[in-house]
Amino acid sequence: MMIKKSIGLSTGVFLLTACAVGPDYKQPEIANLPSQFVNAQTNAFSHHNVEKAWWKNFNDDLLSSLIEKTLDHNFDLQIARANLTQARALYMNSALSFLPQVTSHSNFTDQKRSVAALNNRAFVPRTLSLYNAGFDAFWELDLFGRVRRSTEASSNEVDEITASLRDVGVSLIAEVARNYLELRGLQRQFNLSEQTLKHQEKLLELTQIRMNNGRGTESDVATISSRLDIERATIPDLNAAISAAIHRLSVLTGQMPDALTGQLNAPKALPNMTAEIRIGNPADLLKRRADIQIAERSLAAATERIGVATADLFPRVTFVGTLSLESNTLKGMVAPGSESYSLGPKISWAFLDLGRVYARIEAADAAAQASLAQYHQTVLNALEETENALVNYRQERDKRAFLARAIDANEKANHLAQLRYDAGSLDLLEIQESALRVLQSQRQLAQSDTAITTSLIAIYKSLGGGWESLPEVVSEPN
Repeated sequence: MMIKKSIGLSTGVFLLTACAVGPDYKQPEIANLPSQFVNAQTNAFSHHNVEKAWWKNFNDDLLSSLIEKTLDHNFDLQIARANLTQARALYMNSALSFLPQVTSHSNFTDQKRSVAALNNRAFVPRTLSLYNAGFDAFWELDLFGRVRRSTEASSNEVDEITASLRDVGVSLIAEVARNYLELRGLQRQFNLSEQTLKHQEKLLELTQIRMNNGRGTESDVATISSRLDIERATIPDLNAAISAAIHRLSVLTGQMPDALTGQLNAPKALPNMTAEIRIGNPADLLKRRADIQIAERSLAAATERIGVATADLFPRVTFVGTLSLESNTLKGMVAPGSESYSLGPKISWAFLDLGRVYARIEAADAAAQASLAQYHQTVLNALEETENALVNYRQERDKRAFLARAIDANEKANHLAQLRYDAGSLDLLEIQESALRVLQSQRQLAQSDTAITTSLIAIYKSLGGGWESLPEVVSEPN
């Protein structure tokens, strides 16, 4: 009979807790969301979904190794993982609020009262010893969904922090790739600058010879000397930029700044990207961008908080109980008749303080409205960032095409100059000038190649590419 009553009571509680005040969350729709990116109307882009590990398309094992080390050892990721573990623990604590809270207690009291307090009654003992041990229980019946809404909000906050972890991972992957590719581009530029310096020094030497032979002026020498010093001035900047890139990569992988100097200091060619660049579409972007997920989960949590505040308009029903053993002696604790208990409902209701309750509801609603606006703004920012990245990549490719044509023209001119020099119709100074123009255009092309690869990384970062590949760090809460 008691089992049937218990089942009936549990069923009734379940039905009551199934109802929760406040709005149910619905993911907002984005009005006028385009089906394709506006600046992706070119053969360079594919509308297939973004690769999970896009950096592997560079076919550079060292780059892949650096990214793997970063995901394993970066301290920013460790901070994000710890924050996620904390959030999940807090969620579990919130989820357990549906169950009764049971605590144990034990105490001993030794009391001696004054004669005056006893009103001089000699038959009442002045001393009293009391042993007590037992259990206390507290259980809130979630009649109006306050606990449920609070738990749902906590769950959404876990999802939000999970997305934050992903966001950190995506940003770190992009930063490692960008610094590595910039390093290779800088090393190529450094090599070309050294070659340019040699040509400039040779030009200065030939110009001085011409002046000594009466075929040139001091102005010619000063001009070439100035160009030489300007070229020399680029070397310290390149050295500093190379060192900074190596130091950054070392720290990103969780090491001391100089840890990778020996491994990365040797120049290596800038890796080439595969022809197909998979970018997906704006609808995929909403699912993939971690910052959009953060904003969306924050909105969901804020919506649930409205329900938490609204539940205070209604009575809160709790059951409070105590089961214990009491005696004036330790031995008497196990004697018959030492048991005691108390059990009963407690109803609390802020009906005399509803003004404050309505104020909290209004504040929660305003917070949800702000979160909604933040979500829409985050979506717009993400679309803007992606479109800008697509434009920059396309423009850099166009720029490189012009520079490649300029190199072809300079190399052709240099070849013709060499033929004239061999025929004796051109002196050595002019042939050196021609070769210098080739080197200068090659350096511009190297800068453009670096800019193309880094703008490509900006595309993948704006798309949230690579986040699916991040491993789970802890299991999801049940």
